[in-house]
Amino acid sequence: MSQSADAGSSEIPNLLLPPRRRWLSGRRAIIASSLSSVLLLGGIIAVLYLAPGGAMVRGAFFDPHSMWQAFVGDPNKGLSSVGKGLLTNAWMFVAAEALVLFFGLLLAWVRLSHSPVLFPFRVLSTMYTDVFRGVPILLVIFVVGFGVPALQLGAVSNQSPAVYGVAALTITYSAYVAEVFRAGIYSVPQGQLLAARSLGLAHSTTMRRVILPQAIRTVIPPLLNDFISLQKDTALVSTLGAIEATRAAQIYASTEFNFSSYTVASLLFLALTIPLTRFTDRLIAKDRNKRLASA
Repeated sequence: MSQSADAGSSEIPNLLLPPRRRWLSGRRAIIASSLSSVLLLGGIIAVLYLAPGGAMVRGAFFDPHSMWQAFVGDPNKGLSSVGKGLLTNAWMFVAAEALVLFFGLLLAWVRLSHSPVLFPFRVLSTMYTDVFRGVPILLVIFVVGFGVPALQLGAVSNQSPAVYGVAALTITYSAYVAEVFRAGIYSVPQGQLLAARSLGLAHSTTMRRVILPQAIRTVIPPLLNDFISLQKDTALVSTLGAIEATRAAQIYASTEFNFSSYTVASLLFLALTIPLTRFTDRLIAKDRNKRLASA
């Protein structure tokens, strides 16, 4: 009993602590995180400078001149800009995210429908989620990126590799997001559904006005985690020949025989994903504190 009591007391959110204790706790956390970050960074720098091959690694991956040249590019040498390539990653991510939200919610809606007319579509949506959650996304990119142009369907087969990459990302991530939405809908208490039906609301109206608003609030954190992965997976579109950040870095490395361009691409991806990661953690902590406070 004492162990469970201690565990429960350690789970009290900071918002329930007195202001002074909350301030001291936050300050201690900042100091501890700063010290651990400095120690970790210092250890990495020490390895790079003290290891026998440290000078070679620094020159190959962290050369300032090469990093800047990779970032801005040089058209005269045929070097694409890694910085401009990241813009391609960004628009692919935004386009795929919007499409994934739409098709993922549509798939979840179809799977949860009870209409006999939609039975074939329920079967198809179940097969869709099973297949595209099981097939590696790289294979989907290959099938879409090389298969659709080979079909010779006019304008459909004459799109850029980035467009085919967005289509492949949408196909795969819609299957994952559909399951996230479905889990969120199932998390809504059954009493909400019964109360809505007792008021005479139709199934579609109940889903749209009662169930979905509550479910979407629940699934926002896992959705953001999926979108962090989506942002990183836009780099896989480089296999189709799209000049995005990873492909630009690869061109620089193969031309100048220096890998600092990969470091630049990594830092740029971190600049995009870390803010979204911290925002996700903030939402999860806020939801957790609310649940603990209500408990």
